[in-house]
Amino acid sequence: MLNCTKAPFLVNFSHLLIVPVNRQICRSQDWDRAQYPTGDRRLKVMSPLLEVQDLHVYYQTARGPVKAVNGVSFEVRVGERYGLIGESGSGKSTIALAILRLIKPPGQIVSGRILLDGVDLLGLSEEEMRQQRLASVALVTQGAMNSLNPVIRIRDLIADGLSNHGVRMSAREIQTHIADLLARVGLRSEVAGMYPHELSGGMKQRVCIAIAISLRPRLIIADEPTSALDVVVQRQVMQTLRKVQEELGAAVILIGHDMGLMAQFADRMGVVYAGRQVEEGGVEELFAQPKHPYSQLLMASLPTLEEKGVFQEAQGAPPSMLDLPTGCVFHPRCPYVMERCTLEEPQLQMVWSGHRAACHLLDGDRSLDRSVAQIQEDISS
Repeated sequence: MLNCTKAPFLVNFSHLLIVPVNRQICRSQDWDRAQYPTGDRRLKVMSPLLEVQDLHVYYQTARGPVKAVNGVSFEVRVGERYGLIGESGSGKSTIALAILRLIKPPGQIVSGRILLDGVDLLGLSEEEMRQQRLASVALVTQGAMNSLNPVIRIRDLIADGLSNHGVRMSAREIQTHIADLLARVGLRSEVAGMYPHELSGGMKQRVCIAIAISLRPRLIIADEPTSALDVVVQRQVMQTLRKVQEELGAAVILIGHDMGLMAQFADRMGVVYAGRQVEEGGVEELFAQPKHPYSQLLMASLPTLEEKGVFQEAQGAPPSMLDLPTGCVFHPRCPYVMERCTLEEPQLQMVWSGHRAACHLLDGDRSLDRSVAQIQEDISS
């Protein structure tokens, strides 16, 4: 039996491909995400593991501050898979680096709070924060080759993180632990004796996952972990990440701009534009009923079998972070812009339980419940 929800495309969850088909997401009962429904009662009762509150991160330049993250707030619950999606340069990776306190000059965390298990990470000393990394929160970067030292064998790369966090084992115990970590991510024990350049792109990314889970963190941040990989390897890497996340009971923040990947992996999703979060909700609800005009335009830009011809796209480009527009940052590109949008910055407000959006249209009678076809017609006119 198939359950079909109105949406702009079908995601082939077996191969991580976006397949345009009559604007429906059809999901089989044996779909591997079915046991983790989005926006449901199970998620509501979970306590937050991570709380990001009014986070501001600026990069100081001679021309003024680049406001890379400008008042972002969200929560990640225990064991949840949370997606952050947006165009390149929207501030997604800066959010990840801020959580890990890896922002370096000229970057600066200007204000906000980042609570992990109730501990404010911004209030820790450098040494205390170093101990939190890998042990409590770990990062899987998008450039596996750049994050692995090319002249150090895989076993030593993993052992280095263990020893730097005070883990004391015999040589045999370390060898067994490393072999177990590699087995968890689907790699043979022989990989431990190899150098990064001897591995394929997918193998290197799985080594990065093995390093990230070596101390069993409660939160894993995956920053575009499948970039530059073909779709078959993407599927293997995401299956590996999902498997170890479920084994550890860890939460995951997945960062990217691959809509199909987000639909397949995430429980909830936040949409980021020009350093601000403009919408958040359960992934199925957000794909089927996006409330912010930017989210709607993202969905409308996806391919469909119903129409042939040139793809529709939003007019204009994201604003410069050095010179953000007044009011709503999206108003120069918004098809529904009003005078109020140019003057007042909209705040995230609850649309329904578990779904928030930041748009002035939600305050009035003008509805944002428009079909994808209507949105595409507005864009092309």
